[in-house]
Amino acid sequence: MASSSSSGATFKLHPLVIVNISDHYTRAKAQTQTPVCPSSASSSAASANGSAAPRVFGCVIGVQRGRTVEIFNSFEMILDPISQILDRAFLEKKQELYKKVFPNFYILGWYSTGSEAEESDMQIHKALMDINESPVYVLLNPSITHAKKDLPVTIFETELHVINGIPQLIFVRSNYAIETVEAERISVDHVAHLKPSDGGSAATQLASHLTGIHSAIKMLNNRIRIVHQYLLAMQRGDVRLENSLLRQVSSLLRRLPAMESEKFQDDFLMEFNDTLLMTYLAVFTNCASTMNELIDKFNITYDRNSRRGGRTPFI
Repeated sequence: MASSSSSGATFKLHPLVIVNISDHYTRAKAQTQTPVCPSSASSSAASANGSAAPRVFGCVIGVQRGRTVEIFNSFEMILDPISQILDRAFLEKKQELYKKVFPNFYILGWYSTGSEAEESDMQIHKALMDINESPVYVLLNPSITHAKKDLPVTIFETELHVINGIPQLIFVRSNYAIETVEAERISVDHVAHLKPSDGGSAATQLASHLTGIHSAIKMLNNRIRIVHQYLLAMQRGDVRLENSLLRQVSSLLRRLPAMESEKFQDDFLMEFNDTLLMTYLAVFTNCASTMNELIDKFNITYDRNSRRGGRTPFI
């Protein structure tokens, strides 16, 4: 396998693809841990004792504009774990369904899980060349390594190299960048703030969220103080005057809202009042819901008593 690609193509990967692959792997791993029907799993076979993590396979779709390849989404595909043969009927049906919803999306390649590309992956790669003559291979490493800060995702291309006098296709790594749209940013932020699986309460989540906001404000305050002290030292003559730095500080200050302006006060009070109104409305809704539950229980209790002693419901 070569170290890096020389094709010059630019790859843009959307977070939805990473989330889909991770979800596919998690479901396959959960099914492997319990007895399931072999035909229901779309991953390759785990080891005979079921201890090895399964590999999952799917297609990645998106658009290609010149030398720029943008991967937007993905879907699962069925692969025979023994013969490594794709289910063509299932693949064509999936492609047809996606074409109806996203007519501009095409199959750009496929994905799998593992630490490195395997020799058997080339057979799957070649099987997709009749759909895309130069498919990409997205590999997600499900093993968590806390020392590494980069995403455990690798994108491979294929290049034709002559090895021992025989031309062969080999996988080569390609650089990529994460590309997001507004909907994806909101979704990823929502997933990041989901309730933890260890049973953490809503109060714990709120405390964690407020702690993060406090840390960010504290860091911003410290950096503003450093800039202020530097400007004071420059004004006193302790530091050499730098016009370029002053222009950058002036440009930064012009981006800040004018907090003393009348428009800012009106907008702030309007937003503040709207927030209070929503809070009060939520409290009233909870109170009404609790009251309705109490009335239902009260009526049920008196209804049972009326059947026994002839008493009528109070409400």
